[in-house]
Amino acid sequence: MRRRKFIKSTALAGLAIGLGACYEKSKTHILTLSFDDGFKNSFYRIADIHEEYGLKACLNVIASGHLPSFIPPDKYQMAPMGDFVDWNKLKNRGHEVMPHSWAHLNLIELPLEKAKENIDKCLDYFEKNLEGFQTSEAVYNFAFNASTPVLEDYLLERVRAVRTGAWNILGSGEKANPFPSSSGPFKLGCLSYGPDNIDERVEKEVNGFLNSSGGWLVLNLHGLDKEGWGPISTNYLDKLLKRLKKVDYLEILPSGEVLKRV
Repeated sequence: MRRRKFIKSTALAGLAIGLGACYEKSKTHILTLSFDDGFKNSFYRIADIHEEYGLKACLNVIASGHLPSFIPPDKYQMAPMGDFVDWNKLKNRGHEVMPHSWAHLNLIELPLEKAKENIDKCLDYFEKNLEGFQTSEAVYNFAFNASTPVLEDYLLERVRAVRTGAWNILGSGEKANPFPSSSGPFKLGCLSYGPDNIDERVEKEVNGFLNSSGGWLVLNLHGLDKEGWGPISTNYLDKLLKRLKKVDYLEILPSGEVLKRV
């Protein structure tokens, strides 16, 4: 079940996505497990499991989630959040840490100027607090995967890519993005399910993707076990990565790592 369905965006002028010659011909599939929100316990465990298989985790955090002023927008953000001491530790261990909004508000429900203000606060806070963070190379991950063409275009003046709902930007029924073949900017579509445990749903999507002709599938996940909206189990994530590492035509990469190859 999708959190919310939004109007499909128009094509961004200058957006170039196609089959990229920069990828190994043997690797026809790329999978990004894109974890949102910044739950401290879950994100450390996610990183540990990825490291066990020589992988980098894709971690997207709410900029103000650790501050006393943060008000969880719903019950799914109630688990303890990490802070930028944690995010710098995980980044220094090789994992990708990217912005997932200032306060996890649904920006399409805000006045445009207020939405832009939230975006700017998020990116500015990352620049000041995350070591080595460069806005121009960032992937901004919309809260609720809620975006409009206006908000996407505003962000893409500053960042390398935005991640939003697949139903916003891909064709009807499409799930995987094509490989990027230019310097961007990029709009990435993702799939997200919840609110309860989604192990079975992830298994179905991954298996379907592996049996497809290929591309870049971005699955938007959250916490482990009981943390967050649509959690997956720790045991399932471990078994999934162990199995997928053996698929010779698949790479498992964070979003920013994929874009670095273009």
